[in-house]
This record gives sequence, C-alpha cells and structure tokens, in this order.
Amino acid sequence: MPDAITRVGLTAKRGLEAASGVLAELAGWLYARDVQPVFETETARLAGLPAGRPTVSRDNLPDECDLLVVLGGDGTLIGMAGRIARAGRDVPILGVNFGSLGFLTEITLAELYPALDATLAGRATIESRTMLAARTSREDQLFADHIVLNDIVITKGALSRIIEISVTVGDAPVMRVRADGLIVATPTGSTAYNLAAGGPIVHPAVDAMVLTPIAPHTLTNRPVVIPASSEVHMRPIMEGNEVFVTFDGQAGFPLQPGDLVSVRRADRPMRIVRSANRTYFDVLREKLKWGGDNR
Repeated sequence: MPDAITRVGLTAKRGLEAASGVLAELAGWLYARDVQPVFETETARLAGLPAGRPTVSRDNLPDECDLLVVLGGDGTLIGMAGRIARAGRDVPILGVNFGSLGFLTEITLAELYPALDATLAGRATIESRTMLAARTSREDQLFADHIVLNDIVITKGALSRIIEISVTVGDAPVMRVRADGLIVATPTGSTAYNLAAGGPIVHPAVDAMVLTPIAPHTLTNRPVVIPASSEVHMRPIMEGNEVFVTFDGQAGFPLQPGDLVSVRRADRPMRIVRSANRTYFDVLREKLKWGGDNR
C-alpha cells in the first residue's frame, strides 16, 4: 500500500443505476476524511456529479488514484485489473458486489465502509493474485499482447469440427490436444471457465497455472497444473477450421494458420482488498455450494 491513500478512484459497471445513490454517499464519506474521490467519466454521470467537475477515463483512472473502488460484478473488476496492469501500477482494488456471483467483488454493500475504513487505516488484508501476459505472434512478428486475470482460451468456431492445438511448455513438447479448445487459467480463473470445463479449483496463494482441454476427443487429455514460472506456447493446427483466442472473455480475435500464442506470468500481480468476514473457502461454499457446510 502507499504511505497514505489520498485519492480513491470510483468506477461502476456501465449503466448500473442501482449504484447511483451509493456513489454519491461514498464521495461524501471520502471528502469527510480528506480523501479525494476520483470519478471515472461514465460513473460520474451515474452519481449525478455536476457538469464541469473533472473526471477521468477508465483507461487513465489507474494513474490518478492510490486505491480503486469498483462497484459491480466480477467482469467490471477484471476489466479494471487489466487496465491497472497495462498502466504498470500497483493500485489495489476494493470490489463491491452488485452482481449475483461475485468471486472477486466479494465485499457486500453492508461491508463497504468498514472495509474502506480498514484499507485507509492500513489494517485491511491486501491479497496478491497472479496475472498472465499473453503474446500472439503472426509471421514471426508480435501481433497482439494482453494481460489477463482469469484466462486465455483458444476455441473453435460455432461450425468448426474438433480442433487440434500443439502445446509446448518452455522447450518441452507437452501434447497435441484434440478438443473444442484449450484454457490457460490462473488460480483466480480456476473457478471460472476452467471449473465449468472440468478443471481443478486452485487456491489463489498457489503459484501455478492450469491447462484445461475443453471437451477433449481423447479422455486421457486431462487438466494439468504447472508452475507459474513456465512459459506456455500454443499453436493451433487449423485444417480449415475457424479458431479464436479470447482474453478474460473481454477481448479476442480469430487466429490464422501459423499463429503462436505464448503465455507467461505477468510482471505484476493484481492486488485485491479481501473481506475481513470470510475466507476463500467461505466464498467457495457461499458461491458454489462447494464442500457442504462444515460449521
């Protein structure tokens, strides 16, 4: 954490009218503590900020604050985590859940002010979450690069047959998977698409990434957990099929024959403010009904 938090960025899910009153109240709460609220432009309109007040774009918000408060669901938080990573900042995120699931935006409205007070006072638990950096090469030139919190997914088009993907970890060939696709997930992303595809739940403190085939043609192609220090290279064997790559489900594009997608651990982790009222396993039980209730 910075020595003192003097600027708190405020952003909400686009069109989240339910957050308007909370935003206005939150801004007043911060002003009363000599902390400057910094509104993202669209969020300022939700809050009813008077015209002419300075605001900041979503892309530039990480450069203008010491802490970021996100109101919405996990998708909103994931988008801001990517922006923080691209800005090269270490701004922590406090996510407030307005959605129905909320693995990452786990702090409830009732917990907002106690969590924020603890964060400003330096008492809150700030957890680091591994992020992945993906580079797509085309004709031996860098074509695109992305930083993700959850996963990189290579998948077939809607009308395509099973696709084949050559996978190498470092210089070691690992597999040629024939499947509907392949997921490379972080521990944070292990409870997202990876879990739906039959991959394992990986505790976020584990320094690892997961390779999970999607509906593999060969049943022995099972998910594998590898060190986060690995570099994974994936080259689809096109054979006339449409193949796409997506990044955290928020960006993507069709791949072309010969394209290479390489994935490694990003230089910086995401830093997230954890709720003081529940553990990671509590979140699994609440959100997934995982493991039953052992209390």
